[in-house]
Amino acid sequence: MLDRLTHTSDPEAAIAEGIAPFLALRRDLHRNPELSGSERRTAGIIAGLLRDWGYEVTTGIGGHGVVGRLSAGEGTRSIGLRADFDALPIEEATGLDHASQVPGVMHACGHDGHTAILLAAAHHLAKTRAFDGTVVLIFQPAEEIGAGAKAMIAEGIFTRFPVDAVFALHNWPGVAEGRWGILPGPVMAAIDQVNLTLRGKGGHGAAPQETVDPIVAAAHAIAALQSVVARNVDPQETAVVTVGSIHGGSASNVIPETVEARLTLRSFTPATRALLAERVPAILRGVAEGFGARAEITVKPGFPPVVNHAGPAALAREVALRLFGAEAVIADFRPRTASEDFAWMLEERPGAYLFIGTGPGAPLHSPEYRFNDAILAPAAAFWVRLAETFLTGDAR
Repeated sequence: MLDRLTHTSDPEAAIAEGIAPFLALRRDLHRNPELSGSERRTAGIIAGLLRDWGYEVTTGIGGHGVVGRLSAGEGTRSIGLRADFDALPIEEATGLDHASQVPGVMHACGHDGHTAILLAAAHHLAKTRAFDGTVVLIFQPAEEIGAGAKAMIAEGIFTRFPVDAVFALHNWPGVAEGRWGILPGPVMAAIDQVNLTLRGKGGHGAAPQETVDPIVAAAHAIAALQSVVARNVDPQETAVVTVGSIHGGSASNVIPETVEARLTLRSFTPATRALLAERVPAILRGVAEGFGARAEITVKPGFPPVVNHAGPAALAREVALRLFGAEAVIADFRPRTASEDFAWMLEERPGAYLFIGTGPGAPLHSPEYRFNDAILAPAAAFWVRLAETFLTGDAR
C-alpha cells in the first residue's frame, strides 16, 4: 500500500491525503518496539520501503543503522535528514489499542513517530523528485544509550555519504501541537555521569558510635551538591545536577559498609561543563571525609551539547514560517536541558536540531507517554520543503 500512494502538485496536501499508511506503520512500530542495539526488525522495514521507492540503501552502519540516498537533477548539493528508531526499557501504561506487545519495552520517546515522519517525507520525495541534488536519509539506532550517532560516524557515514548540512527533529510534549522551536546555538545540554561509592564502617544500628555511617554521609553530600548550581555556576548560565539513583543497606537495624549513587550533570557551555566535573567530585569527597568516610568517584563523559549552526537554523526557521505561518514558530523558544547524541553529528557537519510540539500530555520517557499522530503529516511536509529549499533554493 505504501508504494501506491497518490500525490498532487501540492506537497502538503498530498502528504496529508496519503498519511494513513504511515500512521499505521507508526503504530506497528509502537506495538513492536526494539531496544537500543536490537533494532533488527525496524531496520529491515525501513530498508525495504526505501528500496521499493528507488533509494540506494545501505544497512548495518553503526549497528542497525540505515542510510537511503536519492539524487535528482544536476545539482551537487546534498542534505542529510536523520531520524532515530530505538525504544526504551519501560513498561507501557497507556492502555492504547496499539500499545507495546513487548514486555518492559516501549516507544516512550516518540522514535516510532520520528521514523514514520521521515519515511512519509522519503516517499513523497521519491515520487516527485522536485529537488536538484541529493537527499541522504539517516535512520539512526541506539540514540537512547547515546551510542548510535558516534558509531555511525566512526563507520564513515559522512565520508561515504557526504552532506552539506544535516538536520533532525524531536517531538515535544507540553509545547502546543504543531508549533516549532527553532533557534541557533545550544538547544540541548551536554550530559556527563558520575558514579559514587561511599565507603564507611558498618555495624549494628543500635550502636552507631561504633560505625562510620555512609548513609548519613551520602545524605549530607547530596544536600551539599545543591550549592554547586546555586553558588558555583554563573547565575546567567544553566546547569543541572541530578542524583537519579542511590542504594545502601538492606535492613532497618544495620548500618551498611557502602552506599552507591549515580548522578547526571548537564550543561550548555564547555566552561560550565568543566566546572561541574570539578566541583561535584570535590564536594562529594569533602563531605565524605568530614564524616570519616571515603568517596570513590568515577566521572564518565557523555556527549556534548547540541549546538545548532546559525545558517541552517535560520533556513529551517524560514521554511517553517513560510509553510505554517508566524504563529506556528515560537518566538521565545528556550533550549531544553535534556541531551541527544545528534550533538556528535553537528560537530561533524553544519546543521540544526528542531522541535515540534505535540500538545498536552505525559512527558517523554513516561510509561503514560503518547505520540500525537496529528503531527505526522505537517512534520513530513516540513522535511520535504526543507530538502527542496536547501537543494534548489526555492523557499516558495
